[in-house]
Amino acid sequence: MSRTSLLLLLLLATPVWARDSAPAWIQVRSEHFTVVTDAGEKQGRRAADQFERMRWAFQALFPKMQVDPAAPITVLAVRNGKDLEALEPADYIGKGKLNLAGYFLHTQENNYILLRLDVQNEEHPYATVYHEYTHLELGDAIEWMPLWLNEGLAEFFQNTELEEKTIRLGEASREDLLYLQQNRLIPLETLFRVDPTSPYYHEEQKGSIFYAESWALTHMLETSDVQNHTTRVANYVRLVSQHEDPVTAAQQAFGDLKKLQQELDEYTRRGSYQYFRLNTQPLSEAAFQVTSLPQPQADALRADFLARIGRSQDAHALIDSVLKADPNNVQARETLGYVAFRDGKLDEAKKWYAEAVALDSHSYLAQYYFGALSLMNGDSSGPVEASLLKSIQLNPRFAPACDALASVYARRGDNLDKAYMLMLQAVQLEPANVQYRINEANVLMQQQRYDDAVRVLEAAQPAAKTPEAAGALRLHLQRIRQYRQQVEEAKQRNAEYASQPDVANRPTTIVATGINGQPLRVTIPGKPPAVIHPTEKPHGPMLTARGVIQAVTCSAPTVIEFQLQSATKKVALYNNNYYDVDVTAGNFMPKGELHPCDELEGMKAKVTYFATADKTVDGQIVSIMMFK
Repeated sequence: MSRTSLLLLLLLATPVWARDSAPAWIQVRSEHFTVVTDAGEKQGRRAADQFERMRWAFQALFPKMQVDPAAPITVLAVRNGKDLEALEPADYIGKGKLNLAGYFLHTQENNYILLRLDVQNEEHPYATVYHEYTHLELGDAIEWMPLWLNEGLAEFFQNTELEEKTIRLGEASREDLLYLQQNRLIPLETLFRVDPTSPYYHEEQKGSIFYAESWALTHMLETSDVQNHTTRVANYVRLVSQHEDPVTAAQQAFGDLKKLQQELDEYTRRGSYQYFRLNTQPLSEAAFQVTSLPQPQADALRADFLARIGRSQDAHALIDSVLKADPNNVQARETLGYVAFRDGKLDEAKKWYAEAVALDSHSYLAQYYFGALSLMNGDSSGPVEASLLKSIQLNPRFAPACDALASVYARRGDNLDKAYMLMLQAVQLEPANVQYRINEANVLMQQQRYDDAVRVLEAAQPAAKTPEAAGALRLHLQRIRQYRQQVEEAKQRNAEYASQPDVANRPTTIVATGINGQPLRVTIPGKPPAVIHPTEKPHGPMLTARGVIQAVTCSAPTVIEFQLQSATKKVALYNNNYYDVDVTAGNFMPKGELHPCDELEGMKAKVTYFATADKTVDGQIVSIMMFK
């Protein structure tokens, strides 16, 4: 099989925490994985070995692909179904639900693979390992790739056989074929639209046919592409990555869906199927490090997993027992910080992360969240900078820390060259993150590199894989172009007025504030504005006020002013460059980028500001946190 054809595949209940009888937990560290298991050293080593071999296979097949994610990979390899039920998502618990053998969870900060070790498929004993690892490799495509193809590729790779010197890739699954031959296939239009909320993804009977049919269709299309030198899978992936409807994309890439359904039905009844054989090199387990894991630390890891899949009550119950046994447990504090942050309790989250930093300065996540939450509160001081620098040192591939440190420099208006390089690093690490591209453009605006800012956002448009991201890019690009035009017009007017021979009758010339406080001479006919507020770098005590935002006014080029009305007083605030204002959502998820001039009026908000030399107002805005 050619490398090109292979590349097409990727383009495309209450838990029981019994202490007395609980088995000992161990940790097996390989070069790229950490396996935490209660099934003993032999099983732990075997799981680590299989993941390393599968990683080697992906790297060999796709040498230009970054196969290692920035966030660490932790494999929770449990002994049996009872242990797995204590950790699996709530949607899968109960009679009639799909019986899981493994589960993959990808977040910006963590990669977890939950694995049940007592499920031994005779044909492919490590099918679950390979299935979940494929999901990890496909993690960047999860926002736009249809579920049938995501699961179909995972099912395709799960039948891999890793031998001492060869890999058998894409073998047919007798179990899936038998199931498909005994049950009616899902209509393809329905299959293409299945999403994580569908019964086909959770209920046992429907889920089984969904997984089996997704595998069969993926296997049929891929082998057909190789045999006929076609690119149907690649064409489909390209279309859905551009936000095309999954059914419409299938009609364009695969042709008549009724004919495709008939082909698939015939394909599932064939007697023989192709697979691919590749030569490999053996791996050694000599470098694996095996250590015993104290029960509180194992429980803390499980609690973190539970919190991240939404089982917060179970996570809290487990954390309570962890902190009783180990009051200084760092992982428990990080998890409590994560839950508080997710629930919008930012002060509480900062408290937990601050404690985690004090207990263990080698946690890059604790360092990052402490710095990021401090930044959200308007603090861009030296300790915040130091914390984010430490996070980057501990994990240079963690893009959010690069983005946050760049925001520190941008807010202070110093080290803008460093801020720009940090944003470049964040974009390189996570090219699909559109917000990083927007933040990079903002730094360029502060440097008065307006044309470069426009080019960055124009080049970022193919990376916008969701309508929300595409809309945020368009709106931000529009505003930067407008601002660039206003700057040029102001310069032109000033030059025209400066060339007038009668200086005495020249209209008033004022110095307005441009990006990052840089002076911009603008000549305005008639009476100048009554008040021109100064631009100052953040200094002195940071003040906060809560209330309802009223009387929002935005004037060219980027001035914003409003009043914050609380129950007892009214606070008048401003910023001459609303690009410098950190606008966030406190208790809701915005559909796209938040825009101060359009969305603040009438909103409840917490505003951080500082007093300036201008005593006609209360201060200059640093950050705004909006609430509903």
